[in-house]
Amino acid sequence: MKRVVKATKIDTTRANLYNQIADEYKVIHPDSTAAFALKASTLSKQKKFEFGYATSFINLGNAKIILGDYKKAKQTIEKAIHLFENLVENEPDNKRNKIGLARAYASFGVISSEENNYGLALENYQKSLQLYVKLNEKVGISKAYNNIGIVYKSERNNKKALEYLKKAAKIQEEIGEQTLPVTFTNIGVIYFEKNDLKNALIYYSKAKKIFETIENKRGNALLLNYLGDFYKTENKITEAIENYNASIAMSESIANKFVASLALYNLGQLHYEQKQVEKALPYAEKSLQYAKEIGVLDQTFHSEKLLSEIHEIKGNDKLSLQHYKAYIQARDSIINLENNKKFLRAEMNFEYQMKESVLMEKSKQNKLITFFSIIGGLLLIGLVFVIFNRRQVKRRLTLQKEVAEYEQKALHLQMNPHFVFNCLGSISSFIVQNGTDQALKYLSKFSKLMRLTLEYSKGSIIPIDKEIESLQNYLELEQLRFHNKFVFKISSSDSVEFNMGLPPLLIQPFVENAILHGLVPKESNGKIEVSFVVKENQLVCTITDDGIGISKSKEIKQNSMQAHQSMALEITKKRLEIMEATISKSAQIEIKEIEENNNIKGTRVTLKLPIQYIQ
Repeated sequence: MKRVVKATKIDTTRANLYNQIADEYKVIHPDSTAAFALKASTLSKQKKFEFGYATSFINLGNAKIILGDYKKAKQTIEKAIHLFENLVENEPDNKRNKIGLARAYASFGVISSEENNYGLALENYQKSLQLYVKLNEKVGISKAYNNIGIVYKSERNNKKALEYLKKAAKIQEEIGEQTLPVTFTNIGVIYFEKNDLKNALIYYSKAKKIFETIENKRGNALLLNYLGDFYKTENKITEAIENYNASIAMSESIANKFVASLALYNLGQLHYEQKQVEKALPYAEKSLQYAKEIGVLDQTFHSEKLLSEIHEIKGNDKLSLQHYKAYIQARDSIINLENNKKFLRAEMNFEYQMKESVLMEKSKQNKLITFFSIIGGLLLIGLVFVIFNRRQVKRRLTLQKEVAEYEQKALHLQMNPHFVFNCLGSISSFIVQNGTDQALKYLSKFSKLMRLTLEYSKGSIIPIDKEIESLQNYLELEQLRFHNKFVFKISSSDSVEFNMGLPPLLIQPFVENAILHGLVPKESNGKIEVSFVVKENQLVCTITDDGIGISKSKEIKQNSMQAHQSMALEITKKRLEIMEATISKSAQIEIKEIEENNNIKGTRVTLKLPIQYIQ
């Protein structure tokens, strides 16, 4: 391609070749990727070649991703998305532009995933997948499946992760895609984390065999690091050290400080566990150096902690304290950064919606003015009267829809303070009873739960996975508060698809009722089960407890029970009515006591909701 570039006289062809060369270099020499992408960018801008200009930003962004500079990568990929969206809008039938946009969405998903923003990552991967499916681009489809699988892996949903990764691997094997060893590596990691070492080694070996035939140093370096972890678990220390060293050498050869920092830390941790603190020290120091250079807080956090422990054993109390303080600072920075991201994202979404609303209103006004100016002098009095009536009907329907939307938001405002008040009461009680350490653990879980609530409670529906994650956090909080008074299980059948959704904060009040009024008054420990299944074209959520039942709970504390339940039940019924009116599909709720041999064995709440998909 370099020879062809020198020979060709057509500027657009040269720009395309520069971009192709940049893409080829990305896994073996990302600095060269950036250099050729800049050539493509400069030439495309001079010649007003919009496709080449937009593609150069994808290549520049991918180079920054591989080098671990996620801040610059995000800025660059956002520019690529903006350029390609304009191209697709102006040329909707151009397949090349749509593929470019799908690539840009996928790259932004990678950045979001690396920043632990899994919701945004999944959103962009789904956009990418939809475009590739419409275009029947199997390479792109396989990459999208792979990326979605990695997101589910990061969220510890190993079942879904394996499902998507194996879909990706099947397509990649069919078409001979060179990213197949990366997919095999990811599958191996999941089996390793499940402690299925046999299958982990099978997929690691498959990946290693393919990596030996292709040039992908970043993927190979990651595999070698994971093999180090595998051999460490098998107590094969020599093999573990060999693989960690090979990973370090390979990642440093392509200036990938992210993988190098990870492998250096793992090697330092291995020597530390072997009581070889002198050997561990330089690896930990270099891992910290790389982590700071690329600004990866998570790796900084781990490396600082390891250095503090090493210096403590060496008797260097001053250095140990210094690194411990830095470790605490990194930990706090990670927490604060996550909080700031959520608040900033919420603020940006609000501003965007406001601007979009203003633009839409202006657009409507302009259309109405134009419409009436054209037909005003042409229509008869009777026709004008009909049009006037139609406008009134449309306006009335619009107002009804707006009333429903504002009523939905008002109901959310009722739910959220009630929910936060109870959680804060739980935290206060737990601090008094259990002391600082457990309180910190409790606050950490509460913080994560509140972040999820902040992000998703404003929408009309949220992904089922996020609702399950919120319930998981809430139930873990209540377990801590009531000293493991109960156990719980949350399940989702295979028929529940990953992009199905349900209204936010719909399930939690009933789970709370089950705990406070069903299980807490019970003399022995109890159990709560929450299940999601699809039956008769409806999403069915069932909340079951083996508590004292509704009747006995009313006898014990009648006034409290009625006030609490009526609030949750009344609000939920109202929300279901609004949902039925909005989408014209049935939504039902049923609450029953569970009886066996004329004895009350608990309570079951069943919610039957229309199936809705996240757009």
